Amino acid sequence: MRQLIFKLQKLDQRLFQWINGRLHNFLLNFFLYYLTHLGGATFTISTSLLVWVFGSPPWSTAGAQAAIALAVSHIPVAIAKKLYPRIRPYLALPETNTFRNPLSDHSFPSGHTTAAFAIAIPFIVAIPELWSLFLSLSIIVGFSRIYLGLHYPSDVLAGVVIGTSVATMTVAIWN
Repeated sequence: MRQLIFKLQKLDQRLFQWINGRLHNFLLNFFLYYLTHLGGATFTISTSLLVWVFGSPPWSTAGAQAAIALAVSHIPVAIAKKLYPRIRPYLALPETNTFRNPLSDHSFPSGHTTAAFAIAIPFIVAIPELWSLFLSLSIIVGFSRIYLGLHYPSDVLAGVVIGTSVATMTVAIWN
């Protein structure tokens, strides 16, 4: 079992180094630095609340579900960050590309990715013709977290699972 975990960690590191190192270029540096904030607290909280309060159905319902999923999804994130205090890749791996004001709290799981998927899923369910937009933006947020040197791929994957699971349960209970 230890051997398997070790191999998965090495794969995680190699994938991180490929995304963070080999893919770096000026255009991605510019766009991903700003697009990553689509998963940040300011954007996700304000967007879900504004759509909930000012949107008309089905947008308002999706906004309410997104706000609830966002709040609930960060409970397992906070618990996991305490139970699994993983050091951020830019602190653990030399030659990691990172940007201004990198985070210093724990890496696992990705809160930005969790938030992006927690708010995207209710909108995907409510407005299915826009699924590709919401899903694409969520994937970009997750990818940006690796690209910017802040998370390993497994941190992002855990964020996808937590955000999607909580949002799916929120929508299912709501309906």
